[in-house]
Amino acid sequence: MAPPIPHLAVRGSDGTVLLRGPPNCEESPTFHRDERQSRYVTFSRDGTLFGWCNGEKVSVITVANGDLVKSFDLPKTTMLEFSPLNKILVTWKQYTKSQDNPQGEANLQLWDLQTGNCTKAFYQKKLEGWCPGWADDESVAVRCVNNELHFFENNNFETIANKLHLQKVSDFALSPGNQPSKVAVYVPGSKGAPSFVRLYQYPNFGGPTSALANKSFFKADKVTMLWNKRASAVLVTASTEVDKTGASYYGEQTLHYLATNGDSAVVQLPKNGPIYDVIWSPNSSEFCVVYGFMPAKATVFNLKCEPIFDFGTGPRNAAFYSPQGHILVLAGFGNLRGQMEVWDVKKYKQVSKPQAADTTFFSWCPDGEHIVTATCSPRLRVSNGYKIWHYTGTVLYKQDTPAGKELWEVVWQPFLPGTFPEKAVKYQAVASELGSTDAKPAQAYRPPALRNKPESSSTKLHEEEPPQNMKPGAGDKQMSKAALKNQRRREAKKAAKQENKSDDVPTPPSEPPPTRQTPVESTHGDPETDKKIKNLKKKLKAIEELKEQQAAGKQMQKNQLEKIQKEAQLLKELESLELGL
Repeated sequence: MAPPIPHLAVRGSDGTVLLRGPPNCEESPTFHRDERQSRYVTFSRDGTLFGWCNGEKVSVITVANGDLVKSFDLPKTTMLEFSPLNKILVTWKQYTKSQDNPQGEANLQLWDLQTGNCTKAFYQKKLEGWCPGWADDESVAVRCVNNELHFFENNNFETIANKLHLQKVSDFALSPGNQPSKVAVYVPGSKGAPSFVRLYQYPNFGGPTSALANKSFFKADKVTMLWNKRASAVLVTASTEVDKTGASYYGEQTLHYLATNGDSAVVQLPKNGPIYDVIWSPNSSEFCVVYGFMPAKATVFNLKCEPIFDFGTGPRNAAFYSPQGHILVLAGFGNLRGQMEVWDVKKYKQVSKPQAADTTFFSWCPDGEHIVTATCSPRLRVSNGYKIWHYTGTVLYKQDTPAGKELWEVVWQPFLPGTFPEKAVKYQAVASELGSTDAKPAQAYRPPALRNKPESSSTKLHEEEPPQNMKPGAGDKQMSKAALKNQRRREAKKAAKQENKSDDVPTPPSEPPPTRQTPVESTHGDPETDKKIKNLKKKLKAIEELKEQQAAGKQMQKNQLEKIQKEAQLLKELESLELGL
């Protein structure tokens, strides 16, 4: 049986539409474009239902045939969400109160999609954390209310089945999957006490000793908690709004790991700077982090928080695994130029390097073959539109928003895991009339005096680090321990000889001594200057060789590091001599 064709919901100032695709995108024959401006659109978790609110009513249809499931007269609704098994539709509107109704109206409503009745209404003043969390089988639901987590069972919201009370608890994340459900809770620090995150298994909330894992830390104004699909571990990104050292505009971030078996750790990131993105692989055994001052690093870690592959440095601030987990896209969006690096995760080999300028949104299609990039308002109010790509870098479909109109959102129709099987990774670009857009390398500025001379590392725009496999013995699988030891000794001996040569550079014997009858040929007219230039070039060459050994992972000695640090000084001296200063 052929896999289904995914739909793409497009919401903008000219209304809402459903497209069938890819690769060819056309309006769905089962959905008539809603010309009214929708405030919010969403699919159910299995993709069978589609809901939207247009300022007059909330409508829910079946995607396959366009049949209306339910319609609700809720003109002020701004958010909506389906429960995992499509039994309940949750709607939220802005909380308001008046003189006639000083308490205000319950603005969070839960609707039974079978009967169309409102089963429960809550007060939810903040938009943050507005929607209850559900276990995948809807056996447990949870809300955060006044420093407590209220748990409900089997969608009975009239009775609170259990409570988890922690002073000043401000956030939670319910684990994916079925029973037993687990929950991660965050309590911010106060009065010198640290912040902490704890993991509990429902309904064991007896106290700190009943927690599955606990991690405390300072420097946290807010956190994001991310479960893996197996519900075995959580990644916690702790952030402060202000970096008191003044080193970063983005504040400070640290990354912590907690596992349900009690393990916890701080993920050590080799480069200083912000943490831009953290994402779990769908296999739940690896995660990727994009971090560090630009050009940023990207590294894949295992469950021991050990690096297994480093992608080097580049202009990137986001990472996206394909739904099947076989492809990883590293991208630089927002204030960067939209460069994407597409990697085959199993081979850690780069597939393509397309560029999507002015992109504000990226999403994988559930088929693991296609992606969508979009430029949306209000982030950017010009050049709005979207493109559908094949991951090999080819643009298959392009839609520019007409002048005077705005694109607000594009959303893929989701599908249950296993609907689209993993396919072999292609390296050859798929044919398309729209072609591809390869990212062009940025050229560093070179002063006029150096433009006709060989490029040195000091003239590069950034000191780029190449990708490298961090698994132990990844490049030496065929070598024994004794052979590796001998190889390191030979490299160390070779480096030591090279250093001795660079310290004392004699005049080559083949060059005759200068005499009045046979003067030494000089490009500067001064034999002493030529000799200095020659010695400087030999020292710089030796430094280049040391840097190559350092990049290959060799441990540098103190005197070798001191030589490398002198490179900029030697280059400046060489430039002065060559310009005759």
